[in-house]
Parts: sequence; structure tokens; C-alpha cells
Amino acid sequence: MTDEERKKPKLIPNRTPIPEQDPKERGKNFNEVSLGYSVEQALLEAERCIGCARPPCVKGCPVNVPIKDFIAYIQAQDFQSAINKIKETNILPAVCGRVCPQEDQCEKACVVGKKFEPVAIGRLERFAADWEREHGHRLKPKIAPSTGKKVAIIGSGPSGVTCASDLAQLGHQVTIFEALHEPGGVLLYGIPEFRLPKKMVAGEIAGLADMGVVIRTNSVVGKLMTVDELMEEYDACYIATGAGLPNFMGIEGENLNGVYSANEFLTRTNLMKAYTFPEYDTPIKVGDRVAVVGGGNVAMDSVRTALRLGAKEATIIYRRSETELPARGEEVHHAKEEGIRFEMLTSPIRIVGEDGWAKAIECVKMELGEPDDSGRRRPVPIAGSEFEVPADIVIMAIGTGANPLVPRSTRDLELTQRGYIIADEETGRTSRPGVYAGGDIVTGSATVILAMGAGRKAANDIHKYLMGEPEPETVQKA
Repeated sequence: MTDEERKKPKLIPNRTPIPEQDPKERGKNFNEVSLGYSVEQALLEAERCIGCARPPCVKGCPVNVPIKDFIAYIQAQDFQSAINKIKETNILPAVCGRVCPQEDQCEKACVVGKKFEPVAIGRLERFAADWEREHGHRLKPKIAPSTGKKVAIIGSGPSGVTCASDLAQLGHQVTIFEALHEPGGVLLYGIPEFRLPKKMVAGEIAGLADMGVVIRTNSVVGKLMTVDELMEEYDACYIATGAGLPNFMGIEGENLNGVYSANEFLTRTNLMKAYTFPEYDTPIKVGDRVAVVGGGNVAMDSVRTALRLGAKEATIIYRRSETELPARGEEVHHAKEEGIRFEMLTSPIRIVGEDGWAKAIECVKMELGEPDDSGRRRPVPIAGSEFEVPADIVIMAIGTGANPLVPRSTRDLELTQRGYIIADEETGRTSRPGVYAGGDIVTGSATVILAMGAGRKAANDIHKYLMGEPEPETVQKA
């Protein structure tokens, strides 16, 4: 063997498996499904990283986490430095390590993944964050001298808290206005406990207090106050209210009792603590047979939540084939392990009721035709293929629309035809000087990390605006 060959790292083809709850047991509880790496497992997985000179994985991350560097610290068993390095760019590592679709972002660009399985970057990020929670100490960030400028941020989801963190560290006085009684936004009310424990969200958002960020809960902007009124007191405003308006199909029977939007179902479960039943008696009805319409992560969250709340049979109804399912592969795999039924190439045409309550969904079988605007093959109904799926609870998880409260109560704010705020992709600038927007209220429903990336870009431009750099051009409606 030559010296050059000895210097080359030994590539380990397969990922280090991550421990998980037994499927039969976890379907009965809300404890976290994935148990996380031990120190030994994290070290084994970290060794798979070859330390590229120009790591493409970083470019695949919307907030540019220094992946190569934090994994090198794990390899050296310096776990405190690993989490400190991550937090240079990511305020929510415990969250992102659990719910980000790394397979379509950083891990997709991993060089090891060109030949073998990519390095489990997300699992290692989670390990570092969990290690800090259990053994380390939270490093207080460096805060620049006060600029005397005040910024209002509407919404405490991933985009809002990222923008708040960056601006606070730059010396601005930041106040977050949150409509609900606890901060966290979609992280808190939209993602079930078994995927993202509430304590993880609370622990990471608590870091904002170290930066002097003030969070005002129960503050519904658009009702209690408007953006126009906030701009009389603050020097800039960032709107990060998300896309929380549920969509329905417009079919017969959607007004029956027992029909939920996924938003309502998950919010009731999460904020009214149905996951601790019977400790909390939550006003949520779950029947023996639950059907969830949709194929995304929210649909998987809903159907798996229904199973844990006591459904005897829980079914996904999706109009395309499994190949087109938009949910993460890991979530689909977990759902199947837990006994979730999948009715693929199936579309509801009406909800059948009895005595005012849902009792079944009448569906039609579909076949895939030519690709549509999304690039996926368009589902086409098969004549004469109607059949019924018994269901006393139906959950519609077919996407969401723009939350209209803030956009409609703000003067001179340009919107798209669908009610989303028009904002520059790189700066977050809207049609109102000093008013910025980002995250799902601009893009529509997307990922946690993309919303965080929007918050970071907006914070950078807000800082320039506040510090008197050239007046930002506002965007105009196309």
C-alpha cells in the first residue's frame, strides 16, 4: 500500500442505524419514535464523513450550517464545540435534526452519498443538540452594542425566531408578537409529540431570552393591533405568520360532524395536550375508523396521531401512487410499520353521512396520465370504479393557504392572487418600506429550514435598512 493510499479515508458504505421504539408499542403512545444516537453510534457515523475540502453539503443547507466542521468536532469527541459550531448559523438544531428533510437538502449533496449511503447529517445534528441538553451548557451568544433600533416580528415559528435571533445579535431591540399562548408556531401546534417533543421546541426558543428578545404571546396582530400601528412604534417589521388557512376539497359532506382539517386536528392534539390523555381531557373525537385525505407529512402526522389516540383502523387516501407521495420516506416507512393502511390511486368524491355524522367516504379509483404543472403524472378518474371507505372521522390534509389576518389588515401591502405576500426572495422586502415578510406566508407551505433561511436573509437586509445603507427598493406586484 502506498503512502497516498494510506492517507485516503476508509469509506463505510452503510449508515449507522438509529434506535427506534418497537412499532407495536409506539402506536399506543406519543413518546418519540426515534431514540437518537448514543455516543458510540454518533462516533461511528461521524467517521463516515470524509471532510471534503469544499463540502457541497453546506450549500445544500438553507442556513449554511458548517457541517464538515461540526462533524469534525464530533469525531474528536468535543461535543460542546460541535453544538457551538452548529449554533453559529442554526438556532434550532434539536428541531432541525428531527424534522428537516435532510435527504433532499444537505444529505442529497453529500459526496459519500454519490457511491454509498450519505452521511446521516441530521442525526448527528440531533445528537449534538441532545448532548448539550443533557450534559453541556448553552453558550450565550455575543450581542453587538445596542443600535437603538426596534424591530417587530409577527409570528414565533422557525422563520420568525431565526430573524429575531440574528437581529438581536446585531444589537437591535426585538419583540416577537405571537397569536397563541405559547411560542413556537407550527413547531408547537403542527408537529406531533412523537416526532418533535414540545420540550425540545421550548428549550431552543428559550435561548432567545439570552439575547434580550421579548416574546408577547396572546397578541393577535390584525385584531388587537395592525402592522400600520406597529410601524408607528417600531423601525421595521417582519411578517412570518405562516400559511395556516386549511384547504378543503369542496365535496358533498365536508360540513358533517367528524370532519376535521388537519390543522384543527393537530392543533387540538398539540395545544390541548391530547397526547397526555387521560391526564388532560381534550375536546377531540376519534372514532374507530379514521381516514386521512392527502399524502404529505401533515397527512402522515395526522393519521399516526389518530392511531395513538385510539383509532382501531387508520387509513391514508391518496390520489396518486406511492412513487409520488410527497411525505418523507422515513415517515411513510414508520406509518407502514405501525399498521397504517394506504389506499393509493384513490380520490374522494363525497363524504357519506348518517344522523349528521360522517360514516364513510365514497371514492373513485384513479390512473396516472400525462405530467401536470408539478411534473408528476396527473391522476385521472376511472369510470365506474366508485367504492366506499368506512370512516367515522375524516381528516382533510390537502395543504393550506395564506393566513389572511395580517395581509388583509395592512395598507399598501402587495399580495398574490392567492393572498400570499409578495416579497423579494433574497431580501424579504415587500411593497412597504421597512416591512418585510418570509416563510410560508410568502412561499406557501414549505420546510422548517427553508423558512429559517428566509428569516436569515430578511434579518441581513433589515439590518442594512436600519443602519442607513441604501434605501431598499420595495417589490411591486407582477
